[in-house]
Amino acid sequence: MQTQLAIDLWEGLQALPRWQGVLLVVGASLVTAWLIQVVGDVAIRRLTRRIPGDVDAVIFRSVHPALYVTVVLVGAYLGIRLLVDVPAWIEPSHAATLTLVTVLWAVQLARMGRGVSDELTSDDTVGNQMAPIFQNVWSAFLLGASAFLVLSFWEVNVTPLLASAGVLGIVIGLAARDTIANFFGSVALYVDGTYAVGDFVVLESGQRGRVEDISIRSTVLRTRDDLLVTVPNSVLNTATITNESSPERERRVEVSVGVAYGSDVDHVEETLLAVAEAEDVVLEEPEPRVRFRGFGDSALDVDLLCWIPAPVLRGRATHRLNKAVYKAFVEEGVEIPFPQRVVTMNGAGASGAELGTHASGGDVPGSVD
Repeated sequence: MQTQLAIDLWEGLQALPRWQGVLLVVGASLVTAWLIQVVGDVAIRRLTRRIPGDVDAVIFRSVHPALYVTVVLVGAYLGIRLLVDVPAWIEPSHAATLTLVTVLWAVQLARMGRGVSDELTSDDTVGNQMAPIFQNVWSAFLLGASAFLVLSFWEVNVTPLLASAGVLGIVIGLAARDTIANFFGSVALYVDGTYAVGDFVVLESGQRGRVEDISIRSTVLRTRDDLLVTVPNSVLNTATITNESSPERERRVEVSVGVAYGSDVDHVEETLLAVAEAEDVVLEEPEPRVRFRGFGDSALDVDLLCWIPAPVLRGRATHRLNKAVYKAFVEEGVEIPFPQRVVTMNGAGASGAELGTHASGGDVPGSVD
């Protein structure tokens, strides 16, 4: 029905005098473009105030100019086609108009991609460098699609070009399979949200460090030795990665200690909690806690569990807590035993075969160390 309405409208315009039809079409297109520009600006300002973030503003402001310029070009084209005696130089006006519209939209959409990429990379919630990768892919897609459409408008046979492009793509894919694997690995890591720049991660190999950079080919880690390690994204995509900065940056520190049999376990627990509360690197929430894990060969196994603000502080917090626990145990008289080898003599003339040994967690009277 809409097609029939357009046909009837076009036939009605052709029935008018030539100058009236051209004036009506061109004037209507100019008025429509003016309304789109004015009303669109007001609508964009209202929408961008209601929607949080600036990405929507970038999209609207990129599409808006292309929209009303397209209306003007279409109006000019229709006005030209209303002429009865079309000059020879105007015959390609159909392809030329479509080409101008295609190039206009391609340029505006490419600008939109750059604007969205800039907004994403400046947003702390994203905080990574994956957005430029999609910007490059978006620009390449627009270039290829625009070239295909323009060639089709000018009735150029693109079948041989597509066949050649397919063969060339196979050759490039075989020659650069590692690069392609790294690229898709980077895309998969970004989509999965495995990590971002600034996160502290532990690799399957045992290497630990902070993510310094994420590129199209690799990820750069800064280790605790202040060394930069570059790892291909294809390797990371198939490896087990522990992200200690996600979903929360707070991490638990466990300090294991053994106390001698016969120690007052309640007193030991109070001493350990006092040590944790005195350290400023330990968070108040969640509260530190003590767990009596079990009975060891020479000691009672006790763990002090507390939380720190960031995983990068784990080594420093463990060092300070170990020192503080040792000092507190010395002051409170809590014994930290160590394994000892005791040799018991069965008799003064006993041979070496009659000697027996056993482990002890403390001093044994009359024994020979």
